[in-house]
Amino acid sequence: MTILIFLLVLTVLVLIHELGHFLVARKFGIKVEEFGFGFPPRAFGIKRGETIYSINWLPIGGFVKLYGEDEAGGGKLGKGQKVKVADESRAFYAKPVWQRALVVVAGVVMNFLLAVVIISYIFTQGVTVPAGEVKVTETVSDSPAALAGLVKDDVITKVDGSEVKTVPGLRKKIQPKIEEPIILTVKHQNETKDVTLTTKKETVDGQTVGIIGVRLEDTVVKKYSLLEAPFEGTKEALRVSWLTVTSLATIPWARLTSCPAGVAQLTGEAVQFGPLAVLTIAGFLSLNLAVLNILPIPALDGGRLFFILFEMVTRRKVNPHLERYVHSIGMILILILAAMISFCDIARIFSGQPILPSP
Repeated sequence: MTILIFLLVLTVLVLIHELGHFLVARKFGIKVEEFGFGFPPRAFGIKRGETIYSINWLPIGGFVKLYGEDEAGGGKLGKGQKVKVADESRAFYAKPVWQRALVVVAGVVMNFLLAVVIISYIFTQGVTVPAGEVKVTETVSDSPAALAGLVKDDVITKVDGSEVKTVPGLRKKIQPKIEEPIILTVKHQNETKDVTLTTKKETVDGQTVGIIGVRLEDTVVKKYSLLEAPFEGTKEALRVSWLTVTSLATIPWARLTSCPAGVAQLTGEAVQFGPLAVLTIAGFLSLNLAVLNILPIPALDGGRLFFILFEMVTRRKVNPHLERYVHSIGMILILILAAMISFCDIARIFSGQPILPSP
């Protein structure tokens, strides 16, 4: 079951991405030679119209092969090659720069939109959000809080007159006061009162701190309506995407690269928590795929977009041989990196270690 769900998630993410390239290319009249899942060598293929739909042996991605894409910078299909005028007008290189740019970014946009749809649906099912207040969920018997009369569902609004809205903020104010009196402002039902108590000394994680003997929460589960969810889902997708971009310098590449072994284990762990957990993994992997592909890395969409933008700014055609070599080298390096990370992931799986260790 885990393998089937993993393959389904991977297939959807890749096909949605490549479908973006495919649809926009067809919209602009570009000839699509092949729509492939995985990378060659080809395992199976069916030709429908002018396009081959293939399944390939290396299941680590996918591709859409556009007519004339490799010669985009040169404005020709090869020395001595005879081409019909009708076909040449449908070549990728023959299209305006802005059309080529839209074709390249279409996959990224589709992955982002898929993530928005998934996150929006999850928001309609209920997500944990900050409550803006600190609520007592339980009091320890004979603790300072219990002796002072605090009970479940009481809301602590202030500590010594200073407002608190989060559990970490409350602890920051209480823990330094060891066996000292403090004044809590507590909201009990519709009544607000001040409660004086003396903290108790205790050792937590090797440090001596003051405690009052309560369990607290500062979050609530909120379900968004069908009208609210798309707006909130888009905001969350943008927030996570920006967080990923700004964290690139500090997050190890292995945590950003979705290799089959690592994704398979993550999917297996998510399956144990139910469908929403699997959808969460799929949504954030889709964002991961979008962010990585838009980076100016050779062989990825961002690398191809870089050459197109270079042509747009300089008004000069890029040498097709140079562009092809750069993308080929980039693809080789990506495959080597993917193989290395997959090897490490498989080694972790057999050793019982998690794919993504705690930071």
